[in-house]
Amino acid sequence: MSSPSAHITVMHRAAEKASKSLLRDLGEVENLQVSRKGPANFVSAADHRAEEIIFQDLKKSRPSFGFLMEERGEVKGVNATGNEEFRFIVDPLDGTSNFLHGIPHFSISIGLERKTDAGREMIAGLVMDPVKNEVFYAEKGTGAWLDKRRLRVSARKDLTMAVVAGGDCASRGKPVQTRFINTLSTLLGGQIGGYRRMGSAALDLCYVAAGRFEAFWENGLSPWDIAAGALIVKEAGGQVVSLAGDQNPVYCDSLLATNVGIHQDLKKIIQAHL
Repeated sequence: MSSPSAHITVMHRAAEKASKSLLRDLGEVENLQVSRKGPANFVSAADHRAEEIIFQDLKKSRPSFGFLMEERGEVKGVNATGNEEFRFIVDPLDGTSNFLHGIPHFSISIGLERKTDAGREMIAGLVMDPVKNEVFYAEKGTGAWLDKRRLRVSARKDLTMAVVAGGDCASRGKPVQTRFINTLSTLLGGQIGGYRRMGSAALDLCYVAAGRFEAFWENGLSPWDIAAGALIVKEAGGQVVSLAGDQNPVYCDSLLATNVGIHQDLKKIIQAHL
């Protein structure tokens, strides 16, 4: 890609503005007003501020587009024909728990979805890491990029050498936690090379796209966690599937994203515990 498209440009600009707000709040993390949404799931004043910045900036640039946002929820868009064709899917702060503990690993995720007769499809995605100043992005059919460098998933084929990233199910019910523990126990019993719990699903997906991880697997995600990163993995040559068989993995409950070499072996092990 010689230069980002107009869609990527406006997404990048909005993320950059929100990034500055998040970095300011990170410096005063002890003073943030925090409310509890549920077990191991917190929302902060910083989260709301960043989302408002992104919403206002994107709405100004693309007034007919709809939104699906973590805090604000769904905002319908209307084009010239009275329908919603495009929709931004936004997570203004993916890695809230890290952020609130002062752990410098979190991201802003913005995906752009198009509604067609065949259903909804992701056509663009951008994930920004404010701390490391890394910007991952992709558009359908044009590849995935980290700044100006083309991304490709890892070529590793040996599952026992693979590093897998994922969640911990801390906010899920006991049955889900039990399945997760059993699955992870099997994987760490010599099946994989290592497991990483980093705390930002969007960045985990981008790390798969960049070849830093061989795979990412997690249960209980939301569309805003997945939308941008899933497209970035696909455009980097990886595979993204719903382990529950959903047609559109962006709206699934259990996600697996991998390189091509280990996909089937890892999928088989995880599905055996579902």
